[in-house]
Amino acid sequence: MDNNKKDKNSIGKRCFLALLAMLLLFFAACSCLVIYVDPFFHYHEPLESFPYIVDNQLSQNPGMAQNMKYDSCIIGSSMTVNFDTDDFHEFMGLNTVKLSYSGAYPKDDSNILSIVFDRSTYARHSSDVKAVFLAMDVPTMTAQTDTTKYPLPEYLYDDNIFNDVKYVLNKDVLLQYIMRPLIQKKGSNLSEIYFSWWTPEYYNIQWVMHTYEEPEKNPEEVTWEMVYPKTKENLEVNILPFIEQNPDTEFYVFYPPYSILYWHNVMQENSYDATFAQYRYIAERLLEYDNVHLYYFQNMEEVTDLNNYADYSHYKPEINRYMVECFANGTHEVHSVDEMDNELLKMKQIIADFDYDTLFSKDW
Repeated sequence: MDNNKKDKNSIGKRCFLALLAMLLLFFAACSCLVIYVDPFFHYHEPLESFPYIVDNQLSQNPGMAQNMKYDSCIIGSSMTVNFDTDDFHEFMGLNTVKLSYSGAYPKDDSNILSIVFDRSTYARHSSDVKAVFLAMDVPTMTAQTDTTKYPLPEYLYDDNIFNDVKYVLNKDVLLQYIMRPLIQKKGSNLSEIYFSWWTPEYYNIQWVMHTYEEPEKNPEEVTWEMVYPKTKENLEVNILPFIEQNPDTEFYVFYPPYSILYWHNVMQENSYDATFAQYRYIAERLLEYDNVHLYYFQNMEEVTDLNNYADYSHYKPEINRYMVECFANGTHEVHSVDEMDNELLKMKQIIADFDYDTLFSKDW
């Protein structure tokens, strides 16, 4: 009886060890596959033959910033997602990577720029950064300087190899970013990654007004003194250090062309004067640097035609292409504070002349 028990125990131990070995081999195989394909580009540049799917800004941007070959990058909110990087090559001869974060706060821009300018990365060993194209979203400039839009997967942003287990043994990574593209045999067009889901039929005034949610009127005025401290701090903590520390990189900073409805929001929020003061202050600070090219797109004639928009701020991709042309030829570039004052005066006149009453009197 004792011998039988010993035999059974021995068999049980062998089965357990065999099962454990199989599990370890399985996990090791999964890890090796993730590391080899590396769908988030955490360890190396893309394999030439693999159809990578790129649709996860939080998880894939840091790897692209580290391990892609590029000499320029697009940084900013959803105002940048409809740029086609082929346009930057066509008009400016640049090999550009898109590193957008929808809803980005200044800290989001800072986080990714820290990786872009990290001299230890493969990307920087391959090429210096010739240009950065940065969307300046004034409404976000009053955020806390350490606030990000979404919690970051820190294991993809730090240098700790031990927490990489969250990546190499991640079921979603394996199934959605390795097995799915292998089965579909179709990856993302890297020049168009993160394009908005709006198809051409959504860019029309009917859709914009039907989905528009008017802010409630704020009875108390938002003053310049209220927005100045955080605006100054965000510039000095999250934006200006990169400009100062990289004088050989050209920074193309632009105010995105929000529609005329954006300014209705500003008036409803009772922050009209404060907002214009923000625009001027930010321009004044940026224009102190020789390596900054500042563009003001908000008083283009297109902003009053809501058929160019899918909501109050998001414009059609054709406008993105036009902006790249402007980066190349200097149209809409602001060279001085006096020029910025003139552009803001034009914007104020456009707002004053626009017939909001008629727009809101219709049943959309």
